[in-house]
Amino acid sequence: MSSPNSFDALQTRVADIAPVYRNPLDSPYEISNEMFAALRHVLHDVGGQPDLPIEYKEKDEEPWEMRTYVTCECLGWRGVWNSEERRRAENDLGATLYFGLPYYARWATVAAKTLINKGLITPDELSAKLDEVRARSGATS
Repeated sequence: MSSPNSFDALQTRVADIAPVYRNPLDSPYEISNEMFAALRHVLHDVGGQPDLPIEYKEKDEEPWEMRTYVTCECLGWRGVWNSEERRRAENDLGATLYFGLPYYARWATVAAKTLINKGLITPDELSAKLDEVRARSGATS
């Protein structure tokens, strides 16, 4: 029995609260083809992965979607970011947000995060603006 302060005990406690526990690889130099494919997989690259068939529906963008698109293009035009930075920021959202948010909601989310991370706005300024827009539109939350 290991002591409660040993590395193994600590690792077990951390594994119990960590979102996902993984077994470290013995050697990065000898991995199977399946492991290599898994290591190369990136969140947004879903091409060729199994999924249920869905019906394609032609859809017109909602006004908020077009405003988001134009805002993000203006951020690029003003030098805040480029399309690669935006796509990378989307990929870095994590699986829950990436797959849980609509397409342009991801754009809006990464725009807000980028503006805050680059020090162009503060979280308080963003919160105040959101409250102002909610009040103007009559939204409750």
